[in-house]
Amino acid sequence: MHNRYFDLIDQTYFFPQDGFDLEKDELIFNGIPIMNLIEKHGTPFKMTYLPKIGDQIKKAKNLFNKSMKSESYDGKYYYCYCTKCCHFSYVLEEVLQHDVQLETSSAFDIDLIQSLYKNGKIDKDRIIVNNGFKTKQYLHNISGLINSGFKNVIPVLDNIYELDYYERMITKKCKIGVRMATEEEPTFEFYTSRLGIRSSDIVKFCKEKFKKKSKFELYMLHFFVDTGIKDTTYYWGELKKGIKTYVELKKLFPTLKALNIGGGLPIRNSLGFEYDYKYMISQIVKIIKEACEEEGVDDPDIFTEFGKYTVGESGASIFSILEQKQQNDSEVWYMIDNSLMNTLPDSWGIAERFILLPINKWHNEYRRVNIGGLTCDNSDYYNSEAQNQQLFLPSYDRRDKEPLYMGFFHTGAYQDALSGYGGIKHCLIPSPKHIIVDRDDYGNIIDWVYSDEQNAKDMLKILGYN
Repeated sequence: MHNRYFDLIDQTYFFPQDGFDLEKDELIFNGIPIMNLIEKHGTPFKMTYLPKIGDQIKKAKNLFNKSMKSESYDGKYYYCYCTKCCHFSYVLEEVLQHDVQLETSSAFDIDLIQSLYKNGKIDKDRIIVNNGFKTKQYLHNISGLINSGFKNVIPVLDNIYELDYYERMITKKCKIGVRMATEEEPTFEFYTSRLGIRSSDIVKFCKEKFKKKSKFELYMLHFFVDTGIKDTTYYWGELKKGIKTYVELKKLFPTLKALNIGGGLPIRNSLGFEYDYKYMISQIVKIIKEACEEEGVDDPDIFTEFGKYTVGESGASIFSILEQKQQNDSEVWYMIDNSLMNTLPDSWGIAERFILLPINKWHNEYRRVNIGGLTCDNSDYYNSEAQNQQLFLPSYDRRDKEPLYMGFFHTGAYQDALSGYGGIKHCLIPSPKHIIVDRDDYGNIIDWVYSDEQNAKDMLKILGYN
């Protein structure tokens, strides 16, 4: 018999692989028997496996530091976590155990920074990079943070007028970054990024603002490639343009010491995912080194802002199959006990791909299926066609005592931020229970409920019925 779901996976991919294994016919995720969590907590639930966050940070830091050593690179490497990717305290507390810096993107991120300081999680020496377009509240909060004694806050200018506010409101010496607008990938709807100062204006702007003696010093050049760090002509071209601008500015401003390359490293979104992290990072370091040597300027400190890469692979969303529906001769629908639109909005909004695997019944025959959610919206499904793939899961008999369970994996980034945690969901489908999984000092798996599934009372209160 070679038509079991296990045979399909075994013939198609290298399996088991990092983070995924099988015990009998049940899935193991990062050493965690998912069926044990289902038996304990039921479904649906979201889970976060905290140790994976630290693993990702250590992996990237090691690769950058090794590449720098290999190239005799004189600058330092700074790993920044993008708070916008997942703001929860348990994430930040885990992140901060690994000597990383922080990047903010909105006004209330600064309140988060203040809370971390108040609770003893950071001190005033922590590097805080302030990115994004600045509202008046954001500008006010950044200025307040600096004036209160935070020594390494780096506001990154998104436009040529932002510095005027800081000149009026900031009373202490301050490092400043400048964001260079990048050209978007040719396939994008718009040709240029809406964020940053266009490259042709940056040098002129900096000459006007930073040449005279001031409490501000130009410290960082920042650019961001929305596609992330990819081995494409487009990415390498944008990187080289950013380095060229850095070199030009460095010759004018000795205080310029940091190049923030923005953009993220990808995470695994399928069992067939391939990406040479070591090669890509070594090439980035090499290209920067060679350009600086050629122009006779010092190697810059390299900053990265990894959000999705940091927390994405720590997350999973686990569901039961409530029913199977044969809708025509070719379409079989597996209906899950929650909503994809609500719980995994990226799967609906931008056709984001996640690793989809059954939790049990791996030795059953496989079949082609479609995955549907509970809302009445016709878009509440996992769009496999947008990802140019077919979905296969084990078949099952609806009379089986044990349901079929399935999970979407590597869902830890952005989904809660986009869906609105604890708020009102489409068709009043409740937010699932959220489970945190960690290991104790002896390596044993421990778990606890971070939040219970929403109930009717919670939602009616938000809607003003109570």
